[in-house]
Amino acid sequence: MRWWDIDAVLELEDELFPEDAWSPGMFWSELAHARGPHATRRYVVADEGGRLVGYGGLAAVGEVADVQTIGVTRDHWGGGLGARLLTELLRHATAFESSEVLLEVRVDNTRAQKLYGRFGFEPIGFRKGYYQPGNVDALVMRRDMRDMKEALPGETGRGPGGTDTDG
Repeated sequence: MRWWDIDAVLELEDELFPEDAWSPGMFWSELAHARGPHATRRYVVADEGGRLVGYGGLAAVGEVADVQTIGVTRDHWGGGLGARLLTELLRHATAFESSEVLLEVRVDNTRAQKLYGRFGFEPIGFRKGYYQPGNVDALVMRRDMRDMKEALPGETGRGPGGTDTDG
C-alpha cells in the first residue's frame, strides 16, 4: 500500500466497517512505520482493472506479529481474495521472523473466523467491548509460525485480484 491508495482504502473501510472504520490518520501512521530498515509494518492492496478491491496490514514487534486489518469488497467475497491477502501477510510475518501471529476478529464475523481457521489460527480468548462505538467483543486468534514451511492456501501476484506488496 502506498499513500495514493489511502482514499480508496478509506472508502472500502467505511463500507465494510461503518461503526469502527479506521481514520485517515491511523492509515498514515501505519504507512509511516512501513518504510525503511526498521519498518515494523507491511500493508498490501489488491486491485482489479485499476479499482482497489482489497487491502490488508500486518504489524510486527519482536517475535509477535499482528494482523491489523483485512478488507475485501463484497463483490469479491468467497472468491479467494481474502485468502491471498492473508497469505501475503503471513509471508511478511515470516520475513519479520515472527514466531506467532495474532489477530482480533468481531465475534459476529463468522466468515472471517472460518478463513482464519483454514490458515491455522486458533481462538485463544476474547476482548470485551473491543470494537467501539458498538461495544462488540473481539475473538482473539493465534497462529504458530514455526510451521510456516507448510503450504498456505491462496496465491499471490499482481494483476486482476492480485496483491501489491509495496509498503
